[in-house]
Amino acid sequence: MPLKTATIIGATGLIGGQLVNQLQQDEQFGTIRVLVRRPTTFSQSKVEEKLVNFRDPESFKLALEGSDVVFCAVGTTQKKVQGDKDAYRKVDYDIPVHAARFCAETGCQKFLLVSAVGANRKSGNFYLRLKGEVEDAVQQFDIKSVSIFRPSILLGKRTEKRTGEKIGQVVMKLFSFLLLGSLKKYKPVKANAIAAAMIRESKKEGKGRFVYEFPF
Repeated sequence: MPLKTATIIGATGLIGGQLVNQLQQDEQFGTIRVLVRRPTTFSQSKVEEKLVNFRDPESFKLALEGSDVVFCAVGTTQKKVQGDKDAYRKVDYDIPVHAARFCAETGCQKFLLVSAVGANRKSGNFYLRLKGEVEDAVQQFDIKSVSIFRPSILLGKRTEKRTGEKIGQVVMKLFSFLLLGSLKKYKPVKANAIAAAMIRESKKEGKGRFVYEFPF
């Protein structure tokens, strides 16, 4: 059986980094293609780095060609975009939706997206509404399998400092025992567990649209 090519968008993030590390150890994947804006320091032997201008459709689409699976774990923060909602949308909406469109156009069979618990296009919260809009959009393209993962607060060591998230991790850890039944999905979840679940899902032969919440 030919080895698969996995493409990761958002490889420098918490979940993306876990995807790189776990795919490196997976014998079913021969190439890990990471799409990045600027050079990185990935040293894994399977990693193939592609510098991409995500606002250039031709550059973006060309980088996705030949992918068997595309993992999209891209995301920004209000701090990075200095509160500019249009700039936020260009990352958290435009990149995933364009990626899904180009997957369909280049024949990629599987698209896996990291969203967020509570995502809903009708939400009054900007972040959750945006995530819901992304979810709706990516499911419309002609891709054999689209899988959406909705984690709550992520646990794991980031290379960047996110003070608000760190506080949230501590608070949620203290009170997570209260989250029972339908509230379980709001418990903090380890980034490596999400990455592992995404890789497992990418190997399934199913066709359709799938949404996963904690616990996976």
